[in-house]
Amino acid sequence: MLDMLRATGKKIVFTNGCFDLIHTGHTRYLRKAKSFGDILIVGVNSDTSVRALKGDKRPVNSETDRMEVLACLEPVDFIILFQELDPGRLISELQPDVLVKGGDWPIEKIIGRDTVEARGGKVVTVGYVEGSSTTGMIEKILTTNDSCAKGTQEKAITRKKKK
Repeated sequence: MLDMLRATGKKIVFTNGCFDLIHTGHTRYLRKAKSFGDILIVGVNSDTSVRALKGDKRPVNSETDRMEVLACLEPVDFIILFQELDPGRLISELQPDVLVKGGDWPIEKIIGRDTVEARGGKVVTVGYVEGSSTTGMIEKILTTNDSCAKGTQEKAITRKKKK
């Protein structure tokens, strides 16, 4: 199918990630990634690979749920699940014209860079949105939850003393 799209002059863009809890960093990143071409393919880490990369408490959302949410986002044209820890094999198979990663990745460390550049494609990094990360969101939720639980305990103790 990608060959047919290329034959009509379409530029294929690829990016990948866990996309566990979608936030503004993700939406801006995907919009910018799409701006480098015509078709945006998003590789999504499987649940198993997310656990291996991020730890046993991740992902928060299943691979099926993460893919469904991504499918609803306007910039995303295709989604593909991959089992490996990195997208190297997938990039070799897809041969995208543009490979996009977040600004927290130095270009020389981007997996698939050699594959894309070898066929004349380009590798691009997109700026990082400060304060927008899934890990940060999880920490905030846990901190807020801990504060709420502590406040509830204090209120219960105070009420008990008043009686």
